[in-house]
Amino acid sequence: MKGQVDERNRALVTISVSDQSEGRYLPVVAWIDTAFDGRLVFPQELIDELALESLVQTEAILADGSKVVLETFLCFVEWFGDRLPVQAIANEGKYPLLGTELLSGRELFISYVTKQLQLK
Repeated sequence: MKGQVDERNRALVTISVSDQSEGRYLPVVAWIDTAFDGRLVFPQELIDELALESLVQTEAILADGSKVVLETFLCFVEWFGDRLPVQAIANEGKYPLLGTELLSGRELFISYVTKQLQLK
């Protein structure tokens, strides 16, 4: 999987996301966040657009150490030839985040010189 580094030095990949395992998949540009140990964080606006099914609420610890309760949603992601059911956490941010749980077992190469990214 190839991606790129944008003008603000964010490492970005495009993933395919659906509300159903056999449904229509939409491309979503996600920011790779190696400080996030979950799978996905989606802005509420994207969750609404995809019409994702609500799952449960979960407690999270933010980067500043504060604790919050966030709602989670079910989505399906095409990931290296598989269609994975994934729990996406809702937030009020602007950008979808892809965390280390999806990166587990993969190699991530980022060049801030060439602005290219490769995930194997």
